[in-house]
Amino acid sequence: MAMLNIHYYGDTILRKKAQPVTVFDEQLKCFVEEMKETMREHDGVGLAAPQVGRSIRCVVIDPSKEGNQTFVLINPEFTSVSDETIVHEEGCLSFPDLHVDVTRHASVSVKAFDETGRAYVIENAVELLARALQHEIDHLNGLFLIDHISLLQRKMLKGKLKKISELNFSETELSDATACAR
Repeated sequence: MAMLNIHYYGDTILRKKAQPVTVFDEQLKCFVEEMKETMREHDGVGLAAPQVGRSIRCVVIDPSKEGNQTFVLINPEFTSVSDETIVHEEGCLSFPDLHVDVTRHASVSVKAFDETGRAYVIENAVELLARALQHEIDHLNGLFLIDHISLLQRKMLKGKLKKISELNFSETELSDATACAR
């Protein structure tokens, strides 16, 4: 397995709406395994394909952070969201060292496919799983955690955001090579 490179705020791929996955093959399974390894290596709770340079509707989430409760969600869609909301601090692998309070639905249900193409549903997810589902699906739609904060808060983070966007260029010698044949 190969570790994938994280793309940071400022990289245009992160603002694109990701394309649906239409082929469930060995290449996809390999890519999903690389995403899981990358997420764990960076101590993340979730990772969306655009964050590693692929504009496809694929995320991995492990709210246990121990590798024993990993969800693979391909072409995920919300089937319900609660009216109740909760404000909680969030971070993001594409925004290193940035943590902001984000308002999210307290409970969500999602339908998706796993890497083999099997359909499944996560019903009434709460707490960290609900938050991670919303955060990662946001990535598939070109949205960031900073899109959920006030303009004033965003202006206050301007310097920090500029530094994060510069990470994209300081790591240009790193390739997005993957062990999976493309």
